[in-house]
Amino acid sequence: MADQYAHSGDDKRPTEIPAIRWEEPPEGPVLVLLDQTRLPAEEVELVCTDASALVEAIRSLSVRGAPLLGIAGAYGVALAAVRGFDVDEAADALASARPTAVNLAVGVRRARAAYEAALAEGGDLRQAAAAALAAARQLHREDAQASERMAEHGLALLDELLPGGGHRVLTHCNTGSLVSGGEGTAFAVALAAHRRGRLRRLWVDETRPLLQGARLTAYEAARSGMAYTLLTDNAAGSLFAAGEVDAVLIGADRITADGSVANKVGSYPLAVLARYHHVPFIVVAPVTTVDLGTADGASIEVEQRAGHEVTEVVAPQVPVVGVEAGGGIPIAPLGTQAYNPAFDVTPPELVTAIVTEEGVVSPVTAEALAEVCARSPRAATG
Repeated sequence: MADQYAHSGDDKRPTEIPAIRWEEPPEGPVLVLLDQTRLPAEEVELVCTDASALVEAIRSLSVRGAPLLGIAGAYGVALAAVRGFDVDEAADALASARPTAVNLAVGVRRARAAYEAALAEGGDLRQAAAAALAAARQLHREDAQASERMAEHGLALLDELLPGGGHRVLTHCNTGSLVSGGEGTAFAVALAAHRRGRLRRLWVDETRPLLQGARLTAYEAARSGMAYTLLTDNAAGSLFAAGEVDAVLIGADRITADGSVANKVGSYPLAVLARYHHVPFIVVAPVTTVDLGTADGASIEVEQRAGHEVTEVVAPQVPVVGVEAGGGIPIAPLGTQAYNPAFDVTPPELVTAIVTEEGVVSPVTAEALAEVCARSPRAATG
């Protein structure tokens, strides 16, 4: 089960609430999430006491973003183990909560393997639970470290492609600290450029239909003091035509063995625009997002979400967890059918480079991607 409680203050300072954390109050261990469905109107935390609450939080997008989903999945297994629930049942439910983001299954698998290994070595259930928790915490630390390294590699690539600084970067969806154990993926690169005086403007796609760019990326850019401008998704072409974009930086939810990139729907059109206008299209993602066990983009299961996300508008301050479909404000005629894929897939030939913590892949080929993944045991293999 889950409980929510809000944090408020009069100083209006940007939040320092982490996107995810493990706590051990007297009544028992819990996983605490910053509820991203409530941002930017409210900074509210969601407290999960079991894996089923975490599954609900994942499906409702209270917790989201590929790297963070991996961390959440690992902690979810640990939570089930520590509280004495069926670990296999919890792991299966968590791994299937969102099918496209490979990190979720990777995190679940890692904590589950640690749990099973401890039992195989003669440990009791308490020791096995401790092993699962240690694996989750290690994954959390690794992701923070990966974020730092991606930022450095990505900024170096930007400076190489666009010498002289003054970068004008377009991004899509949300890729900052809200999706990471650190400062994020693509957003972390832009943030590094900002801190070193080399970011002229961050262009923020609103990212329909759930507005993760408007609600979350703009929120993170504002709290970081970055120069940013919000635009509707369908204004991006006008921006390219005006020569106002120097590079596109996006994250990824799954990168297949051939370098195809599944990311928030709307990413593929940006890649096409970038190619036409000769603008670098750069994907920033940890090796845990690389799925060498999936051959190509056509093999990716793309999550299809409920039509009411398109036909209705839900204000950010209205809780999403527990709200039934139809709880929003209708913006389309009753009975309207909606096409609502959560992701689209960009083929490798449209990707200028993939930036990982282990280095940059450019040009994007299966061989180059495999070589980078071989440097790290963290890459997914299926």
